[in-house]
Amino acid sequence: MDDRAKGIRKSGAGGKANDVNADLIAVVVAMDSSAPCVLTIPQANALPSGPFELAHRSLQSGLRGWVEQQTGQPLGYIEQLYTFADRDRVGADDRVVSISYLALTHQDEAGDPAGRHWGSWYDYFPWEDHRSGTPAVVLDELRPRLMEWADGTDDGTTRLDRRRRAAIAFGFDDRHWNEELALQRYELLYEAALVEEAIRAGHSAAPTSVSGRSMIADHRRILATGIARLRSKIKYRPVVFELMPPVFTLLQLQRTVEALAGRLVRKPNFRRLIEQQELVEETGETTAETGGRPAQLYRFRHAVLDERVIAGTKLPLSRA
Repeated sequence: MDDRAKGIRKSGAGGKANDVNADLIAVVVAMDSSAPCVLTIPQANALPSGPFELAHRSLQSGLRGWVEQQTGQPLGYIEQLYTFADRDRVGADDRVVSISYLALTHQDEAGDPAGRHWGSWYDYFPWEDHRSGTPAVVLDELRPRLMEWADGTDDGTTRLDRRRRAAIAFGFDDRHWNEELALQRYELLYEAALVEEAIRAGHSAAPTSVSGRSMIADHRRILATGIARLRSKIKYRPVVFELMPPVFTLLQLQRTVEALAGRLVRKPNFRRLIEQQELVEETGETTAETGGRPAQLYRFRHAVLDERVIAGTKLPLSRA
């Protein structure tokens, strides 16, 4: 463990002291019936977080401790996400390094602590949900404002570059919508001063933010990073099953993948490729909760983790 991770005071150039504090921050994701949900602390609309302390056995144990202390939510699957260390990221005099983690879990049914709130991640990023087609916010608000921002420069090269970046990020001009570019889309909106966080930081003289709930500091950027990571990872690792109940139907599995990706997939292709990958196995039981004739129940085939630890496990997202 080096001194930077401990967050202790060190001497800088010229004998001046520099404070570098290390925070642990969690993007905790669970599924409800229709959308991925993120765990926040409602009083501040913030992700659970806390400082890394010398008493913590490890970064992960420190993170788990802070999340359970602040929200009462136990964590399951967890992986390191990204380290955020921009100089002005929190608007404070001290330098704060945030080591973020992505955690996948189930909403704890035991009680509902006042400090815990689950909300759809599409409340924060309404432009990311394309399951019912292109959201109105993209066509009615984002496109005209981004074009206005792009054209608001006298430099022709800059104007073309801004238009190109907007088209790639948001699928304008008949370009392909890439669900993995969630972070790039948020950062582009921040640069164009179209989100409240940019306005708070003084990047806009007028309140011109688009819809979508804001968060403190750069927590929405951290959340966007987690969304992008998870959308990418479900294509080559079976992490989606960390969000599934012990038994499920193939339709429930498909709907979960679609909810995470923010777009639909073709049912025949999805089921064929799931079977080819041998990701699930039949339980021999059925359920009538889906309506119509009873649906076969499946469970995740855990042997996949041993069989494909090197080759990887593809959970495909076929174009709808």
